[in-house]
Amino acid sequence: VQLQASGGGLVQAGGSLKLSCAASGSIFSANVMGWYRQAPGKQRELVAFITNGGRTDYADAVKGRFTLSKDNAENTAYLQMNSLKPDDTAVYYCNAKFYSGRWDDYWGQGTQVTVSS
Repeated sequence: VQLQASGGGLVQAGGSLKLSCAASGSIFSANVMGWYRQAPGKQRELVAFITNGGRTDYADAVKGRFTLSKDNAENTAYLQMNSLKPDDTAVYYCNAKFYSGRWDDYWGQGTQVTVSS
């Protein structure tokens, strides 16, 4: 599975962006799809994830503002980001986890999101 993240850019505070994560293989079989972000000088952190059962969860910092969804037919996961804040500035990475006796991780290349104040 290869993941291609896109949709980042420069936006003013309060604006919106929608990130996409296109998978070369089927994401339907992924146990978990998620988005992480890494700001300069900080560790990579989990932003949101969705399980293959459809359960989603979000970091407290983005709850109520970000929405993760996936389109199994299109093999694409999305992160809709609203009410963006300068603290959301980071490189965003999509991730897919597969479990078959052990966990296998796949990462996209990252897409830069910059929120100006």
